[in-house]
Amino acid sequence: MNKDYIQINSETIDGWVKNGWEWGKPIDHDTWVKAAQGDWKVYLTPTKSVPGDWFCEMKGARVLGLASGGGQQMPIFTAAGAKCTVLDYSEEQLRMEKLVADREGYTIDLIRADMTKPLPFEAESFDLIFHPVSNCYVEDVLPIWRECFRVLKKGGILLAGLDNGFNYLFGEEEETTIRYRLPYNPLKDEALYEESVKNNWGIQFSHTIEEQIGGQLAAGFVLKDVYQDTNGYGKLEEYGVPTFWATKAVKPV
Repeated sequence: MNKDYIQINSETIDGWVKNGWEWGKPIDHDTWVKAAQGDWKVYLTPTKSVPGDWFCEMKGARVLGLASGGGQQMPIFTAAGAKCTVLDYSEEQLRMEKLVADREGYTIDLIRADMTKPLPFEAESFDLIFHPVSNCYVEDVLPIWRECFRVLKKGGILLAGLDNGFNYLFGEEEETTIRYRLPYNPLKDEALYEESVKNNWGIQFSHTIEEQIGGQLAAGFVLKDVYQDTNGYGKLEEYGVPTFWATKAVKPV
C-alpha cells in the first residue's frame, strides 16, 4: 500500500479540475463585477450560501483561503476589498486562481503547500480563514485547527465546511445500501485503498463531530454559529439527509 496519500490527492484533484470538476470552475467576469458592486455569495458546502453576517468587514481584511483554490471564493473576496492569500496543494486549483486574477487585473498570493504541515505564515496574520469542504482528504484534522488558531488575529474568524461522514457509508453510484463502515479510512483498509485508487476517488476520510467541531474548540476557538447542508443530488438529497456542516468560530480577543 502506497501511503503517500497527499501526493495522490494532489494529482487526483488536478485531474478532476482538468475534467471540469464543479469546485474547480472559476467565476466569470459578470460575477466579479457584481461582487465589486456588493452583490455576492459564496459556499462552504454544496447548496447553502454562507450567511452575510458570518463575515468580518471585508474591505481591507486579510483573508486566507485554506484549501480554497479554484477561482471561486477568493476573487469575490478580492472584489469586495479584501487582500487574499490562497493555499492549496493542487497546481490546477491555483492556476484557476491566477486565471481570474490575470483577467480582472488584481494580485493574489498563491501558495502551493500541504495544509497538514505547519502553515507558512506568522502568528496572527489573518482576519478571516475560509476553509470549504476539503479536510475529508486529510487523515488527521486536529493539527489544521491548531494552525488556523495560530495564524488568525485575535477576534479573527474561521469559516469551515465539514463533511459529516454519511456519504462514506454508500457506494459511489447508489445511496440505497450501506456498503462501508465508519470511520472510513483507506490507509487502514488495503482493499478500500486499492478501490479508491482504481476508481480515481482520491484517498478520503470520514471524521467525527469530535474531530471537526470538538477539534476547533480544543484548539481554542469559540463556536458562534452552525448550519447543515445536503449533497444537492441523489437519494440522500431526495430524503433530506444532511451530509455536511458549516461552522463559524472565532479566536477570542
